[in-house]
Amino acid sequence: MHPSPPLAEPRYAPDADRPVPTETEVVVIGGGVVGVTAALMLAEWGVPVVLCEKGRIAGEQSSRNWGWIRKQGRDLREMPLMLESQALWRRFAERTATDFGLKQNGIAYLARDEQEMAEHEAWFEASRPFQLDSVLMDSAGADEIASQSNRRFVGAILTPSDMHAEPSFAVPAVADLAAETGARIFEHTAVRSLEMTGGTLTGVVTEHGRIACKSVILAGGAWSRVFLENLGASLPQLAIRSQAIATNDAPDFSDRPIGTPDASIRPRRDGGYTVGRTRAARFDIVPAAFTHFRHYLPILRDRWKILKLRFGPEFFGALGHHRWRPDQFSPFEQTRIFDPVPDPGIVRSIMDAAADIYPQLKGVGAKGVWGGMIDVTPDEVPIIGPVEGASGVTVATGLTGHGFGLGPGVGLLAAQLATGREPVVDPTPFSVRRFT
Repeated sequence: MHPSPPLAEPRYAPDADRPVPTETEVVVIGGGVVGVTAALMLAEWGVPVVLCEKGRIAGEQSSRNWGWIRKQGRDLREMPLMLESQALWRRFAERTATDFGLKQNGIAYLARDEQEMAEHEAWFEASRPFQLDSVLMDSAGADEIASQSNRRFVGAILTPSDMHAEPSFAVPAVADLAAETGARIFEHTAVRSLEMTGGTLTGVVTEHGRIACKSVILAGGAWSRVFLENLGASLPQLAIRSQAIATNDAPDFSDRPIGTPDASIRPRRDGGYTVGRTRAARFDIVPAAFTHFRHYLPILRDRWKILKLRFGPEFFGALGHHRWRPDQFSPFEQTRIFDPVPDPGIVRSIMDAAADIYPQLKGVGAKGVWGGMIDVTPDEVPIIGPVEGASGVTVATGLTGHGFGLGPGVGLLAAQLATGREPVVDPTPFSVRRFT
């Protein structure tokens, strides 16, 4: 079983009646949550913007994630941007006619032992300056969250204001808002390269022709590194392969996402649950892994017991080492939608753990399993800001598996930086210079 998440019907393919324009102010590369939000913001400000997506809107990780929109447990550098993101998600839900399942029922993490509880307590104390509504709970409270009574958890942390939504509906809904506001969106339109004159951007070259522009926002997710490497620029970003599971209809025992290290769940609109596991992933070694190895040593030391390393076809495949000219067929046309095969062993392990933790899921089974490529930075915090040596180019990438919730804020900040507006938060923590 390997169906991908459902996507909205394609609406934005170029054709004879709607050709790709020859000029604009800003080109956004990538139709995920960051790209569509950036396009929407620019359109609202009256900035002419064209969004180019090589495949489908939300075709990759923006529809393959868990759908959590959380402050809880985040790196504190992201917190101001996350607060902006949650406000944007509420605004999107109010503006669109599409019900993308936005719910503000909170998110909880359960602790199996005192060490895990101590980690939650440490984050709780560190996050006090942000005046969140997070609360710590004892064993009885944790069991109540999990609809159990056997005291298998020592405690929990709950943030009632956190939210969740259906990613495969939410991101296309934001894209529709952007188009209605004036952004020109084109699916099946790969940007092959940038056109630079004296180190300054003058346009982009797409598979359908050149678009003159003054600014570019690169929001390509796992593809951002590949794109920049072809231009001779280095980006400390790698990709790991993860998986998610959609269950069949299941008993209604939780109206909020619940996280544990072994299996996490999120209630779905269709009556089932999305199930996954934090940090259960496979890292396919590509040439860039050797280039950026020293930056990733802390992650590898921390996770070597749970992260599978392997040499696979991706060493020479789409995310591997490539060079091409603007007039040549690119990897983005070769792989319109990256649809990686889930690891069956990990999937079985996650489902077994879910049925053990949540007895209501015993015998429910899966109706869908899919993989996704997560773009990971060395410190697991996004890279947002200018690209060295390429005036006019702003990169917004490396959302590291928790970017669905954070994505609107990232798109907003990228749009502000690309147009010289006052940034909504201090962009310094997200600068690529922190790695150099």
